[in-house]
Amino acid sequence: MPPSPRPVYLKLRDMIAAAIIDGTYPEGALLPSVRALAAEQGANPLTVAKAYQQFQLDGLVEVQRGVGMLVAPGAPARLRAAEREQFLTHEWPAIRERIDRLGVELSDLLAPFVR
Repeated sequence: MPPSPRPVYLKLRDMIAAAIIDGTYPEGALLPSVRALAAEQGANPLTVAKAYQQFQLDGLVEVQRGVGMLVAPGAPARLRAAEREQFLTHEWPAIRERIDRLGVELSDLLAPFVR
């Protein structure tokens, strides 16, 4: 699979958003520092700072001087709602079209989960 043309800061943003949604970073949790996340991901600290800045602009994190960035109250629910909307309006139609084109039935999709 070819590498994604998405900018690295957006990939980092998606990764952090997923961690907030799945509870790795719940409301009030301290996010890793820019330097720590950059080292962990092998990214430039400025790139990580750009991803964090977008969360701050969106009101999903709060900055506490001397402490760091905390997940804002309501951020997991807001992110989940936004990701759901993105999926249903932009990703699902293409998936549904492919399902129809390939003649995939609901039973085909459910088969791996039915015993």
